[in-house]
Amino acid sequence: MADSGNGGATAVITHQVRDSQHDEYERWLQKIVPLASASPGFLDVQVIRPVRGLTDRYTVILRFDCEDDLRRWLESPTRLALIEKAMPILSQGDSYTIHSGVDFLFTPHDGSQRVPVRWKQFLVTWSAIYPLTFVLPMLFGPPLDWLGWRNHLLMVTIVSASSVLLMVYVIMPRYTRLVRRWLFD
Repeated sequence: MADSGNGGATAVITHQVRDSQHDEYERWLQKIVPLASASPGFLDVQVIRPVRGLTDRYTVILRFDCEDDLRRWLESPTRLALIEKAMPILSQGDSYTIHSGVDFLFTPHDGSQRVPVRWKQFLVTWSAIYPLTFVLPMLFGPPLDWLGWRNHLLMVTIVSASSVLLMVYVIMPRYTRLVRRWLFD
């Protein structure tokens, strides 16, 4: 699992909400999110809401500066009391996994906690980013030139944001499935 150093840490929390309890869960979120945000080391929170009629699962992604701060929040009396209050509206209990650094991109979708060795993570990440550093400037350069907006800072901002977006949502989920056998050997 993750080390307790300062490499950043992410918790992926899933809650299965009972039918007709979504409004109550949303009110509960309005209480707990500000408290998490005020915790030492907090960086970011994202709530992925279910599609009504298709799923009742909420996914909450919490990012902290280190695993120690994240665990302190997850195991705090404040959070545990709020989780206890939410239990009647959950059809399953509180469930979370913790990931450090970019381990989140490499965690198998089967729910196991195996994470590949760092050198394999490096090779896979680098081999995905390397082509993006060539392709994206060629894609964005001409339109920015045409608009008269091309400057170094704007180009770096657009290319880096596009690279991260593509890596997290498009490339890495597919790429890690493709190289899964080698990656987890």
